[in-house]
Amino acid sequence: MLVQQRTIKKPVSMSGVGLHTGTQCTMTFRPAPENYGIRFRRVDIGGSPEVPADVDHVVDVARGTTLGIGDVRVHTTEHVLAALAGLQIDNVIIDLDGIEPPVGDGSAKPYVDVLHESGFEIQDAPKDYLVIDQPIEYKDEANGVQIVALPTDDFRITVMVDYNNPALGSQHTGLFDLEKEFVTEFSMCRTFCFLHEVEQLREAGLIKGGSLDNAIVIADRDMPDDELRRIGNKLGIKDSIFLGGHGQPLNNKKLFFKNEPARHKLLDMIGDLALIGVPIKGHILAARPGHRSNVEFAKVVRKLYQQKKIIKKYQYEKKEGAVFDVTALQRILPHRYPFLLVDKIIDFKLGEKIVGLKSVSFNEQFFQGHFPGAPVMPGVLIIEGMAQTGGVLLLDGSTDQEGKLVFFMGINNAKFRKTVHPGDQLIYELTMVSRRSKVCVMQGKAFVDGQLVCEAELMATIVDRPKVQ
Repeated sequence: MLVQQRTIKKPVSMSGVGLHTGTQCTMTFRPAPENYGIRFRRVDIGGSPEVPADVDHVVDVARGTTLGIGDVRVHTTEHVLAALAGLQIDNVIIDLDGIEPPVGDGSAKPYVDVLHESGFEIQDAPKDYLVIDQPIEYKDEANGVQIVALPTDDFRITVMVDYNNPALGSQHTGLFDLEKEFVTEFSMCRTFCFLHEVEQLREAGLIKGGSLDNAIVIADRDMPDDELRRIGNKLGIKDSIFLGGHGQPLNNKKLFFKNEPARHKLLDMIGDLALIGVPIKGHILAARPGHRSNVEFAKVVRKLYQQKKIIKKYQYEKKEGAVFDVTALQRILPHRYPFLLVDKIIDFKLGEKIVGLKSVSFNEQFFQGHFPGAPVMPGVLIIEGMAQTGGVLLLDGSTDQEGKLVFFMGINNAKFRKTVHPGDQLIYELTMVSRRSKVCVMQGKAFVDGQLVCEAELMATIVDRPKVQ
């Protein structure tokens, strides 16, 4: 796998009709600077708005992956993204003068060919790989979907499809070397559907640009010639249309591979996983994947990537039993002695949950007056330590934490169950209840030796830190 980022050398274009919208579009790939990522740009709209190619901007997954921001949409992006990911292109601007990229022949090969015409340019910045170091699993039991990412030192992907349709049956495929296999074994594999789905898709407002030139239609039922002609006319197919054998493409269209449908599903998945925003080093195993499950899995993996990126930013040295040590906490929080009331973070799930630890020492200043001869940690300081831990939970990678302060807006349903004494070890557990813009609500609990000593609901807001003159 490549070490450095790369883009393309010069702009290249292609034109054609979109698969689902049926609209004409010219698409131009343009070089982009380091760390720019992949962005679609709608040049037919005033201001040429850009839509980043990441899971945070997915707005629809009906038979394709649609990205959007505000009212701006880009339909059916997966084949374009698969071509870019397969060619290991990190940074590119994709100009569109329409709502959907041209479908070509229904595969990623037309995009691969035009990108090869441009050539590639190695950039100075290193690639930012997400290294899978622990199993990640996604399940959709209702649809029989299971996707797992396992640790390995390169990128691999294995796909099994089973539509409970005897016309196709079960198929599987795998890609184990992106550089050697993607272009020659997978890029040309075309989109497909079953014959019984064609009218349903058209009535749902999809495949308006579909034809037998850009899709494989698999015959999964017998149909008289007059009904076939009616469907052909409805789809605007002027050529003759006839059934091949059961389970074969209409008009006996030749498959590139016996398992081309499974290979196309793998191609779709490579495109959808590009929405994580960085290339992966790991082995993806997927059973019955589709755009919806691909995107949901990509969300899980992207959150892991963002979490790892945040940890790396503040925790310079890995330490056993600590996600963030006290030195890292001082990079994140503005609090200092004697008011930094959390020693380390021992668990951190981005945007969901955090666990902090505070070892309570007799040397704490407040024990001198609270109370002489009977030292008890003030309850308000337990809540303060809980809140400081919650402040770390607000890390999301999208804000400059060093330039922000977190202020209380409310403390609700606070209860103190047991007293805390010198020698105790406080465990703070904070769970995100809701987060909207700059306001969040967290449920906090504090434990000593597994026993609940304090709980409260905390509401906080994020504000800009005043500049020191």
